[in-house]
Amino acid sequence: MADQQNIVNFINDFIDNQQPALAEISDAIWDHPETRFVESFSSALLADKLDASGFTVERGVGGMETAFIASFGSGKPVIALLGEFDALAGLSQKAGCDVAQPLIENGNGHGCGHNLLGTAALGGALAVKAWMERENIQGTVRFYGCPGEEGGSGKTFMAREGLFDDVDAALTWHPETYSGMFSNQTLANIQASFSFKGVSSHAAAAPHLGRSALDALTLMNTGANFLREHIIQEARLHYAITNAGGISPNVVQADAEVLYLVRAPQMDQAQAIFDRVVDIAKGAALMTGTKMSMRFDKACSNYVPNRTLESAMYQYVQAFGTPHYTDEERAFAASIHATLTEQDIDNNLLNISRTSGAEGIGFAETLRHSPLTDSVAPYAPNGNILYGSTDVGDVSWLVPTAQCFSPCFAVGSPLHTWQIVSQGRTSIAHKGMCLAAKVMSSTAIELFTQPDLLAACQKERDVQRARRPYQCPIPAGVKPSPLK
Repeated sequence: MADQQNIVNFINDFIDNQQPALAEISDAIWDHPETRFVESFSSALLADKLDASGFTVERGVGGMETAFIASFGSGKPVIALLGEFDALAGLSQKAGCDVAQPLIENGNGHGCGHNLLGTAALGGALAVKAWMERENIQGTVRFYGCPGEEGGSGKTFMAREGLFDDVDAALTWHPETYSGMFSNQTLANIQASFSFKGVSSHAAAAPHLGRSALDALTLMNTGANFLREHIIQEARLHYAITNAGGISPNVVQADAEVLYLVRAPQMDQAQAIFDRVVDIAKGAALMTGTKMSMRFDKACSNYVPNRTLESAMYQYVQAFGTPHYTDEERAFAASIHATLTEQDIDNNLLNISRTSGAEGIGFAETLRHSPLTDSVAPYAPNGNILYGSTDVGDVSWLVPTAQCFSPCFAVGSPLHTWQIVSQGRTSIAHKGMCLAAKVMSSTAIELFTQPDLLAACQKERDVQRARRPYQCPIPAGVKPSPLK
C-alpha cells in the first residue's frame, strides 16, 4: 500500500509534465464553445486523447451523440472521474480581458469553466492509469464524458440508462475562486416548456375573434409570481420566454411558449411545486380560450454528499495546497477583481462560508481584499445548501461521490458571467485545473489501494439509500434536447 506522500510526489510530477498539453486541450475547448448536446468538437477532442492514450472508448452512450465512456484496466473496483465540456449561450467574451468584450455578439462562452472541468478529469484519468501501470494495480478507471450539464442534465440521462450501475465511486470537481470541498447539498430541479395555441386575428378590426396565446403566457407568469409567496423559501422558480408570438402588435398572437425551471431541496418538493405550475398553465389556457401543451425537458436530483469520501479527498486538497502565482497573474486577477461589485464579492464569500460551516465565515472574510487565494478553505460538513443544481446529484444518489473546488478565477467572480469566460483561458485557470487533476487522481488511487476506505464510503451510501431509494427524475421516453 502506497503512503500519501509517495502518491503526492508521483502525481505532482506526472501532472506538472502534462500541464502544457492539458492547457492546450482546455484552450481548444474554450475556443469552440458548444452548448448542450451539440459539443461534437469538445467531446471528440477528449475522447480521441483518451483513445490515443490506451483507453477503450465507447462513444454515443446513453442516447447522446456527445456522451462517451473511456475505460482502462479490468475488474473491480470501478472508479469514475466525471468530465463536462459544455458552454453557455450569450456569454462570448475575449480571453484575458478585464472589460466586457464579446468575441461574437450573443455567441457562446464557457461561463462556468467547463473547458477546464473536463480537461482536469482527463488529466486525472491519465495519472491514475500511469500509477496503475507502475504499481500493477487491479481495477478499472473510467472517464465519463458528460455532455449537457448546463440545462440538459446529461448525467441524469446517463443514470437513467444504467451507465453508473457498476461504478464503485465517483470523483469530480468544479472551477471556483478558492480551494476547498464541495460539501453541501444542492437543489433538485425540473424543467419543462409550456406552449399555448390560440387563434390569430386582426387586433383592431376583429379582436373578439382572436384567442391570444401571449395573453395565456402572461397570465401563467402572473400566476407563477403569486405562487412564489406560497412555496418553501429554499425553492426557486425561473422562466424564459422562448416564443412571444411574433413582433406585430396588430396581430393577436396565436402561438407562445415559455420554459420553466423549478428548484427545491428535495425532488418530491420540486415535483409538488411543478405540479402547481402545471395547474397555473392549465388555468391560463382556460381563461384565454387557448390550448396548452407541456413538454418535459429535463430534471436532476439534489446532490448528496458522502462524508467518508469527502474526508479522504480533503486530505489531498490540503496536501497539494494552492498554486504559486506570478506577479503578472496577481496583477491580472486584481484587474478582474476591480470590475466586481461589493455585492458580487459578498455573494462569493457567502458561498465559500456555506461550504465550511462556522469556520468558513472567518476564512471567507480573509479573502475579501485578496484577488487570489493562497490558503485552503476549512472542511466542516454541515447542512447548508448551495443554491444551484448539478446533475452530479444523480450520480451521488447511485454511488459514493465527492467533489472539490479548485481556484481558477479571481475571488468574487460570479459564475455565468463574462469575467469567468475571460479568465477561463489564462494561466491562472490552467493552474487551478491541474490542481484539481492532482486531487482527483490521488483520491482515486487511495480508493484503489485502500479497500476498507471504499467499503466505508459504500456503507455510508447504503445507509442513505435505505432511507430514501433513488428514482430517476426524468421519465422514460424523454430524450435529451439541444438548445433551440
